[in-house]
Amino acid sequence: MRILVLGGGGREHAICYVLRKSKSLEKLYCIPGNGGIEEIAEVPKGVKANDFSELLDFCRKGNIDLVLPGPEEPLVKGVRDFIEKEGIKVFGPDVFGASLEGSKVFAKEMMVKAGVPTARFEVFDDPDKAKQYVEKVGAPLVVKADGLCAGKGVFVCDAKEEAFQAIEKLMEQKIFGEAGKRVVIEEKLEGEEASYIVLTDGEHFKALPTSQDHKRLLDGDQGPNTGGMGAYSPTPLITPELKTEIETRVISPVLKTLAKEGHPYLGFLYAGLMIVGNTPYVLEFNCRLGDPETQVILPRVENDFVELLTAALKGELYKIDLVESRKSCVCVVMASKGYPEKYEKGKKIEGLDEAKKLEDVIIFHAGTTKEGDAFYTAGGRVLGVTALGKDIPSAIERAYQAVSLIKFEGAHYRRDIGKRYFKYIS
Repeated sequence: MRILVLGGGGREHAICYVLRKSKSLEKLYCIPGNGGIEEIAEVPKGVKANDFSELLDFCRKGNIDLVLPGPEEPLVKGVRDFIEKEGIKVFGPDVFGASLEGSKVFAKEMMVKAGVPTARFEVFDDPDKAKQYVEKVGAPLVVKADGLCAGKGVFVCDAKEEAFQAIEKLMEQKIFGEAGKRVVIEEKLEGEEASYIVLTDGEHFKALPTSQDHKRLLDGDQGPNTGGMGAYSPTPLITPELKTEIETRVISPVLKTLAKEGHPYLGFLYAGLMIVGNTPYVLEFNCRLGDPETQVILPRVENDFVELLTAALKGELYKIDLVESRKSCVCVVMASKGYPEKYEKGKKIEGLDEAKKLEDVIIFHAGTTKEGDAFYTAGGRVLGVTALGKDIPSAIERAYQAVSLIKFEGAHYRRDIGKRYFKYIS
Protein backbone atom coordinates (compact mmCIF):
# COMPACT_ATOMS: atom_id res chain seq x y z
CA MET A 1 0.00 0.00 0.00
CA ARG A 2 1.17 3.51 -0.87
CA ILE A 3 0.34 5.90 1.99
CA LEU A 4 0.52 9.68 2.37
CA VAL A 5 0.56 11.07 5.92
CA LEU A 6 -0.44 14.74 6.33
CA GLY A 7 1.28 16.75 9.05
CA GLY A 8 4.72 17.58 10.37
CA GLY A 9 4.77 17.10 14.13
CA GLY A 10 5.65 14.48 16.70
CA ARG A 11 2.29 12.74 16.22
CA GLU A 12 2.96 12.33 12.51
CA HIS A 13 6.49 11.04 13.16
CA ALA A 14 4.98 8.40 15.48
CA ILE A 15 2.39 7.48 12.83
CA CYS A 16 5.10 7.12 10.19
CA TYR A 17 7.18 5.06 12.64
CA VAL A 18 4.48 2.40 13.06
CA LEU A 19 3.43 2.45 9.39
CA ARG A 20 7.04 1.89 8.39
CA LYS A 21 7.08 -1.44 10.24
CA SER A 22 4.15 -2.87 8.27
CA LYS A 23 4.76 -5.66 5.80
CA SER A 24 1.88 -4.25 3.73
CA LEU A 25 3.58 -0.89 3.14
CA GLU A 26 4.98 -0.30 -0.34
CA LYS A 27 5.77 3.43 -0.14
CA LEU A 28 5.42 6.09 2.57
CA TYR A 29 5.17 9.85 2.01
CA CYS A 30 4.63 12.69 4.48
CA ILE A 31 3.66 16.31 3.77
CA PRO A 32 5.06 18.65 5.04
CA GLY A 33 7.07 16.33 7.34
CA ASN A 34 10.01 17.40 9.47
CA GLY A 35 13.70 16.65 9.89
CA GLY A 36 13.15 13.35 11.68
CA ILE A 37 10.37 12.14 9.40
CA GLU A 38 12.71 12.59 6.43
CA GLU A 39 14.72 9.63 7.73
CA ILE A 40 11.82 7.17 7.41
CA ALA A 41 9.47 8.64 4.78
CA GLU A 42 9.79 10.56 1.55
CA VAL A 43 8.95 14.24 2.09
CA PRO A 44 7.93 15.80 -1.25
CA LYS A 45 9.01 19.40 -1.67
CA GLY A 46 6.77 22.10 -3.08
CA VAL A 47 3.44 20.46 -2.19
CA LYS A 48 1.32 22.47 0.23
CA ALA A 49 -0.52 20.41 2.85
CA ASN A 50 -3.37 22.96 3.00
CA ASP A 51 -3.90 23.07 -0.79
CA PHE A 52 -6.25 20.18 -1.47
CA SER A 53 -5.96 20.53 -5.25
CA GLU A 54 -2.17 20.17 -5.04
CA LEU A 55 -2.56 17.21 -2.69
CA LEU A 56 -5.01 15.51 -5.02
CA ASP A 57 -2.67 16.05 -7.97
CA PHE A 58 0.20 14.52 -5.96
CA CYS A 59 -1.98 11.55 -4.98
CA ARG A 60 -2.88 10.89 -8.60
CA LYS A 61 0.71 11.09 -9.83
CA GLY A 62 2.05 9.04 -6.91
CA ASN A 63 -0.67 6.37 -7.13
CA ILE A 64 -1.52 6.93 -3.47
CA ASP A 65 -3.88 4.32 -2.00
CA LEU A 66 -4.53 6.00 1.34
CA VAL A 67 -4.23 9.48 2.83
CA LEU A 68 -3.91 9.65 6.62
CA PRO A 69 -4.33 13.18 8.04
CA GLY A 70 -2.58 13.73 11.39
CA PRO A 71 -3.81 17.19 12.51
CA GLU A 72 -7.40 18.35 12.78
CA GLU A 73 -7.29 21.28 10.35
CA PRO A 74 -7.39 19.37 7.03
CA LEU A 75 -10.17 17.12 8.35
CA VAL A 76 -12.25 20.07 9.59
CA LYS A 77 -11.75 21.77 6.21
CA GLY A 78 -13.00 18.69 4.37
CA VAL A 79 -9.94 16.90 3.00
CA ARG A 80 -11.73 13.55 3.00
CA ASP A 81 -14.74 14.92 1.14
CA PHE A 82 -12.42 16.48 -1.47
CA ILE A 83 -9.93 13.62 -2.01
CA GLU A 84 -12.42 10.74 -1.93
CA LYS A 85 -14.30 12.21 -4.91
CA GLU A 86 -11.43 10.78 -6.94
CA GLY A 87 -11.71 7.33 -5.38
CA ILE A 88 -8.66 7.71 -3.12
CA LYS A 89 -9.29 6.57 0.45
CA VAL A 90 -8.83 8.99 3.35
CA PHE A 91 -8.59 7.65 6.89
CA GLY A 92 -10.54 10.20 8.86
CA PRO A 93 -14.08 11.54 9.26
CA ASP A 94 -15.92 13.61 6.69
CA VAL A 95 -16.40 17.31 7.35
CA PHE A 96 -19.63 16.60 9.27
CA GLY A 97 -17.94 14.20 11.69
CA ALA A 98 -14.86 16.41 11.99
CA SER A 99 -17.14 19.19 13.24
CA LEU A 100 -16.99 17.40 16.60
CA GLU A 101 -13.65 19.16 16.91
CA GLY A 102 -14.20 22.04 14.51
CA SER A 103 -17.15 23.45 16.42
CA LYS A 104 -17.62 23.33 20.20
CA VAL A 105 -21.29 24.17 19.67
CA PHE A 106 -21.77 21.26 17.24
CA ALA A 107 -20.01 18.91 19.66
CA LYS A 108 -22.21 19.98 22.56
CA GLU A 109 -25.34 19.55 20.47
CA MET A 110 -24.21 16.04 19.48
CA MET A 111 -23.53 15.15 23.10
CA VAL A 112 -27.03 16.23 24.05
CA LYS A 113 -28.54 14.19 21.19
CA ALA A 114 -26.50 11.15 22.16
CA GLY A 115 -27.10 11.50 25.90
CA VAL A 116 -23.37 11.76 26.56
CA PRO A 117 -22.42 13.15 30.02
CA THR A 118 -21.01 16.67 29.70
CA ALA A 119 -20.94 19.92 31.67
CA ARG A 120 -24.03 22.16 31.68
CA PHE A 121 -23.62 24.90 29.08
CA GLU A 122 -25.08 27.82 27.17
CA VAL A 123 -24.15 29.20 23.73
CA PHE A 124 -23.80 32.92 22.95
CA ASP A 125 -23.16 35.02 19.84
CA ASP A 126 -23.66 38.35 21.68
CA PRO A 127 -20.89 39.39 24.13
CA ASP A 128 -23.30 41.47 26.26
CA LYS A 129 -25.66 38.52 26.74
CA ALA A 130 -22.69 36.29 27.52
CA LYS A 131 -21.57 38.70 30.24
CA GLN A 132 -25.09 38.92 31.63
CA TYR A 133 -25.12 35.12 31.92
CA VAL A 134 -21.80 35.15 33.78
CA GLU A 135 -23.16 37.80 36.14
CA LYS A 136 -26.22 35.65 36.75
CA VAL A 137 -24.57 32.26 37.39
CA GLY A 138 -21.22 33.37 38.83
CA ALA A 139 -17.86 31.61 38.71
CA PRO A 140 -16.05 29.26 38.32
CA LEU A 141 -16.82 28.83 34.62
CA VAL A 142 -15.15 27.73 31.42
CA VAL A 143 -15.36 29.96 28.33
CA LYS A 144 -14.65 28.28 24.99
CA ALA A 145 -14.36 29.65 21.49
CA ASP A 146 -16.61 27.76 19.09
CA GLY A 147 -13.99 27.26 16.36
CA LEU A 148 -10.43 25.98 16.08
CA CYS A 149 -7.83 28.01 17.99
CA ALA A 150 -4.81 25.64 17.97
CA GLY A 151 -5.66 24.52 21.50
CA LYS A 152 -5.67 28.07 22.91
CA GLY A 153 -9.38 28.90 22.79
CA VAL A 154 -10.37 27.55 26.21
CA PHE A 155 -10.35 29.82 29.28
CA VAL A 156 -10.81 28.33 32.75
CA CYS A 157 -12.16 31.20 34.83
CA ASP A 158 -12.22 31.02 38.63
CA ALA A 159 -13.62 34.55 38.95
CA LYS A 160 -16.30 36.47 37.06
CA GLU A 161 -13.77 39.10 36.01
CA GLU A 162 -11.69 36.40 34.27
CA ALA A 163 -14.78 35.23 32.39
CA PHE A 164 -15.55 38.82 31.30
CA GLN A 165 -11.97 39.15 30.03
CA ALA A 166 -12.22 35.87 28.12
CA ILE A 167 -15.46 36.98 26.45
CA GLU A 168 -13.88 40.32 25.49
CA LYS A 169 -10.78 38.64 24.04
CA LEU A 170 -12.77 36.14 22.00
CA MET A 171 -15.82 38.10 20.92
CA GLU A 172 -14.77 41.76 20.95
CA GLN A 173 -11.00 41.78 20.39
CA LYS A 174 -11.36 38.70 18.14
CA ILE A 175 -7.92 37.36 19.06
CA PHE A 176 -8.79 34.15 17.18
CA GLY A 177 -10.80 35.79 14.43
CA GLU A 178 -14.07 34.12 13.42
CA ALA A 179 -13.36 31.16 15.74
CA GLY A 180 -14.51 33.34 18.65
CA LYS A 181 -17.67 34.66 16.98
CA ARG A 182 -19.68 32.27 19.16
CA VAL A 183 -18.71 31.01 22.60
CA VAL A 184 -19.75 28.16 24.82
CA ILE A 185 -19.91 28.96 28.52
CA GLU A 186 -20.06 25.88 30.72
CA GLU A 187 -19.76 24.86 34.34
CA LYS A 188 -16.26 24.01 35.58
CA LEU A 189 -16.03 20.33 36.46
CA GLU A 190 -13.68 19.16 39.20
CA GLY A 191 -12.06 15.74 38.85
CA GLU A 192 -9.26 13.94 37.03
CA GLU A 193 -8.57 14.51 33.33
CA ALA A 194 -7.96 11.58 31.00
CA SER A 195 -7.79 10.84 27.28
CA TYR A 196 -9.62 7.96 25.63
CA ILE A 197 -8.94 7.30 21.96
CA VAL A 198 -10.55 4.71 19.72
CA LEU A 199 -10.07 3.61 16.14
CA THR A 200 -13.45 3.15 14.46
CA ASP A 201 -15.02 2.11 11.17
CA GLY A 202 -18.26 3.90 12.06
CA GLU A 203 -19.97 0.92 13.64
CA HIS A 204 -17.27 -1.04 15.44
CA PHE A 205 -14.34 0.39 17.37
CA LYS A 206 -11.13 -0.69 19.04
CA ALA A 207 -9.87 1.20 22.07
CA LEU A 208 -6.22 2.20 21.81
CA PRO A 209 -4.00 1.94 24.90
CA THR A 210 -4.95 4.41 27.61
CA SER A 211 -2.80 7.45 28.30
CA GLN A 212 -2.62 10.70 30.21
CA ASP A 213 -0.86 13.83 29.04
CA HIS A 214 0.60 16.83 30.89
CA LYS A 215 -0.72 20.11 29.49
CA ARG A 216 0.93 22.70 31.71
CA LEU A 217 4.35 24.11 30.87
CA LEU A 218 5.94 23.74 34.30
CA ASP A 219 6.46 21.02 36.90
CA GLY A 220 3.60 20.40 39.29
CA ASP A 221 1.06 21.32 36.60
CA GLN A 222 1.92 25.01 36.89
CA GLY A 223 2.24 27.69 34.22
CA PRO A 224 0.29 28.19 30.98
CA ASN A 225 -1.41 25.47 28.98
CA THR A 226 0.54 24.03 26.07
CA GLY A 227 -0.09 21.51 23.31
CA GLY A 228 1.31 18.94 25.76
CA MET A 229 4.64 18.58 27.54
CA GLY A 230 4.62 14.81 27.82
CA ALA A 231 2.51 11.73 28.35
CA TYR A 232 2.54 8.21 29.73
CA SER A 233 0.72 4.96 28.94
CA PRO A 234 -1.10 3.09 30.36
CA THR A 235 -2.80 5.15 33.05
CA PRO A 236 -4.23 3.38 36.11
CA LEU A 237 -6.82 6.16 36.30
CA ILE A 238 -8.85 4.30 33.68
CA THR A 239 -9.80 1.06 35.39
CA PRO A 240 -11.53 -1.81 33.54
CA GLU A 241 -14.81 -0.67 35.10
CA LEU A 242 -14.29 2.94 33.98
CA LYS A 243 -13.29 1.75 30.51
CA THR A 244 -16.65 -0.03 30.20
CA GLU A 245 -18.42 3.11 31.42
CA ILE A 246 -16.63 5.30 28.84
CA GLU A 247 -17.39 2.95 25.96
CA THR A 248 -21.02 2.46 26.99
CA ARG A 249 -21.90 6.07 27.87
CA VAL A 250 -19.62 8.05 25.53
CA ILE A 251 -18.11 6.23 22.55
CA SER A 252 -20.99 3.97 21.46
CA PRO A 253 -23.75 6.62 21.79
CA VAL A 254 -21.92 9.28 19.80
CA LEU A 255 -20.96 6.83 17.01
CA LYS A 256 -24.57 5.61 16.78
CA THR A 257 -25.85 9.20 16.69
CA LEU A 258 -23.48 10.20 13.88
CA ALA A 259 -24.49 7.10 11.90
CA LYS A 260 -28.17 7.99 12.34
CA GLU A 261 -27.37 11.46 11.01
CA GLY A 262 -26.11 9.78 7.82
CA HIS A 263 -22.41 10.30 8.55
CA PRO A 264 -20.79 7.12 9.91
CA TYR A 265 -17.55 8.18 11.59
CA LEU A 266 -14.35 6.67 10.16
CA GLY A 267 -11.02 7.36 11.82
CA PHE A 268 -9.73 8.15 15.28
CA LEU A 269 -12.13 9.55 17.85
CA TYR A 270 -10.53 11.19 20.88
CA ALA A 271 -12.60 11.91 23.96
CA GLY A 272 -11.07 14.40 26.38
CA LEU A 273 -12.66 13.45 29.69
CA MET A 274 -13.09 14.72 33.22
CA ILE A 275 -13.66 11.82 35.59
CA VAL A 276 -16.00 12.96 38.36
CA GLY A 277 -16.59 10.15 40.83
CA ASN A 278 -17.10 7.21 38.48
CA THR A 279 -18.73 9.24 35.71
CA PRO A 280 -16.82 10.19 32.54
CA TYR A 281 -17.84 13.71 31.46
CA VAL A 282 -16.73 14.80 27.99
CA LEU A 283 -14.77 18.06 27.94
CA GLU A 284 -14.11 17.89 24.22
CA PHE A 285 -13.97 15.59 21.23
CA ASN A 286 -11.06 15.56 18.82
CA CYS A 287 -11.28 14.04 15.34
CA ARG A 288 -7.72 12.72 15.32
CA LEU A 289 -5.01 11.21 17.47
CA GLY A 290 -3.67 13.34 20.32
CA ASP A 291 -0.20 14.85 20.54
CA PRO A 292 1.84 13.79 22.56
CA GLU A 293 -0.46 10.88 23.48
CA THR A 294 0.20 9.24 20.10
CA GLN A 295 3.89 9.01 20.92
CA VAL A 296 3.18 6.73 23.90
CA ILE A 297 0.13 4.90 22.48
CA LEU A 298 1.31 3.70 19.07
CA PRO A 299 4.60 2.13 20.25
CA ARG A 300 2.44 -0.06 22.54
CA VAL A 301 0.20 -1.35 19.71
CA GLU A 302 1.63 -4.66 18.53
CA ASN A 303 -0.65 -5.13 15.52
CA ASP A 304 0.44 -4.40 11.99
CA PHE A 305 -0.90 -0.85 11.80
CA VAL A 306 -1.69 -0.93 8.07
CA GLU A 307 -3.77 -4.07 8.66
CA LEU A 308 -5.74 -2.22 11.36
CA LEU A 309 -6.42 0.70 9.02
CA THR A 310 -7.40 -1.64 6.19
CA ALA A 311 -9.86 -3.52 8.41
CA ALA A 312 -11.46 -0.21 9.42
CA LEU A 313 -11.75 0.94 5.81
CA LYS A 314 -13.56 -2.33 4.98
CA GLY A 315 -15.87 -2.08 8.01
CA GLU A 316 -14.27 -5.21 9.44
CA LEU A 317 -12.66 -4.03 12.66
CA TYR A 318 -14.70 -6.64 14.54
CA LYS A 319 -12.50 -9.31 12.95
CA ILE A 320 -9.33 -7.99 14.63
CA ASP A 321 -8.15 -8.14 18.22
CA LEU A 322 -6.05 -5.12 19.10
CA VAL A 323 -2.93 -6.37 20.89
CA GLU A 324 -1.48 -4.07 23.55
CA SER A 325 2.12 -4.42 24.70
CA ARG A 326 2.75 -5.26 28.34
CA LYS A 327 5.46 -2.61 28.33
CA SER A 328 4.78 0.92 29.55
CA CYS A 329 5.74 4.05 27.65
CA VAL A 330 6.70 7.61 28.63
CA CYS A 331 7.29 10.64 26.38
CA VAL A 332 9.07 13.79 27.57
CA VAL A 333 8.68 16.82 25.29
CA MET A 334 11.73 19.04 24.84
CA ALA A 335 10.59 22.53 23.85
CA SER A 336 12.19 25.74 22.61
CA LYS A 337 12.85 28.68 24.90
CA GLY A 338 9.75 30.90 25.03
CA TYR A 339 7.21 28.18 24.16
CA PRO A 340 4.16 28.31 24.16
CA GLU A 341 4.49 32.01 23.31
CA LYS A 342 7.10 33.41 20.91
CA TYR A 343 9.97 30.95 20.72
CA GLU A 344 13.42 30.75 19.21
CA LYS A 345 14.41 28.68 16.17
CA GLY A 346 17.55 27.55 14.43
CA LYS A 347 19.36 26.07 17.45
CA LYS A 348 21.60 23.10 16.67
CA ILE A 349 20.56 19.87 18.41
CA GLU A 350 23.34 17.71 19.85
CA GLY A 351 23.31 14.21 21.30
CA LEU A 352 20.56 12.59 19.23
CA ASP A 353 22.70 9.70 18.08
CA GLU A 354 23.82 8.90 21.63
CA ALA A 355 20.22 9.01 22.93
CA LYS A 356 18.94 6.74 20.14
CA LYS A 357 21.47 4.08 21.08
CA LEU A 358 19.73 3.51 24.41
CA GLU A 359 17.57 0.40 24.51
CA ASP A 360 13.85 0.96 23.86
CA VAL A 361 14.30 4.71 23.23
CA ILE A 362 12.60 6.39 20.28
CA ILE A 363 13.15 10.07 19.44
CA PHE A 364 10.09 11.54 17.74
CA HIS A 365 10.80 14.86 16.01
CA ALA A 366 8.14 17.56 16.33
CA GLY A 367 9.75 20.85 15.27
CA THR A 368 13.07 20.16 13.53
CA THR A 369 14.80 20.70 10.22
CA LYS A 370 17.71 18.73 8.83
CA GLU A 371 20.69 20.36 7.12
CA GLY A 372 23.26 17.84 5.99
CA ASP A 373 23.73 15.48 8.91
CA ALA A 374 22.71 18.07 11.53
CA PHE A 375 19.31 18.82 13.06
CA TYR A 376 18.08 22.28 14.10
CA THR A 377 15.10 23.49 16.10
CA ALA A 378 12.18 24.74 13.99
CA GLY A 379 9.17 24.76 16.30
CA GLY A 380 7.87 25.27 19.81
CA ARG A 381 7.82 21.60 20.70
CA VAL A 382 11.03 20.22 19.27
CA LEU A 383 11.35 16.56 20.31
CA GLY A 384 9.30 13.87 22.00
CA VAL A 385 11.86 11.75 23.81
CA THR A 386 10.08 8.43 24.25
CA ALA A 387 11.03 5.28 26.13
CA LEU A 388 9.48 1.88 26.79
CA GLY A 389 10.02 -0.01 30.02
CA LYS A 390 8.70 -2.96 32.00
CA ASP A 391 6.63 -0.46 34.03
CA ILE A 392 6.06 3.29 34.29
CA PRO A 393 8.95 3.94 36.73
CA SER A 394 11.49 2.20 34.48
CA ALA A 395 10.14 3.98 31.38
CA ILE A 396 10.43 7.33 33.20
CA GLU A 397 14.01 6.60 34.16
CA ARG A 398 14.97 5.60 30.63
CA ALA A 399 13.25 8.60 29.02
CA TYR A 400 15.05 11.07 31.27
CA GLN A 401 18.33 9.26 30.72
CA ALA A 402 17.87 9.95 27.00
CA VAL A 403 16.81 13.56 27.64
CA SER A 404 20.02 14.14 29.59
CA LEU A 405 22.06 13.29 26.48
CA ILE A 406 20.29 15.77 24.18
CA LYS A 407 21.29 19.44 24.15
CA PHE A 408 20.19 22.58 22.36
CA GLU A 409 20.30 26.19 23.46
CA GLY A 410 17.28 27.18 25.57
CA ALA A 411 15.89 23.62 25.81
CA HIS A 412 13.00 23.37 28.25
CA TYR A 413 11.28 20.26 29.57
CA ARG A 414 9.31 19.17 32.58
CA ARG A 415 11.03 16.94 35.10
CA ASP A 416 7.89 15.27 36.45
CA ILE A 417 6.34 13.58 33.42
CA GLY A 418 4.62 10.36 34.46
CA LYS A 419 4.56 11.23 38.17
CA ARG A 420 0.74 11.30 38.17
CA TYR A 421 0.91 7.53 37.80
CA PHE A 422 2.01 7.19 41.43
CA LYS A 423 -1.00 9.20 42.58
CA TYR A 424 -3.37 6.53 41.27
CA ILE A 425 -1.55 3.49 42.66
CA SER A 426 -0.94 4.84 46.18
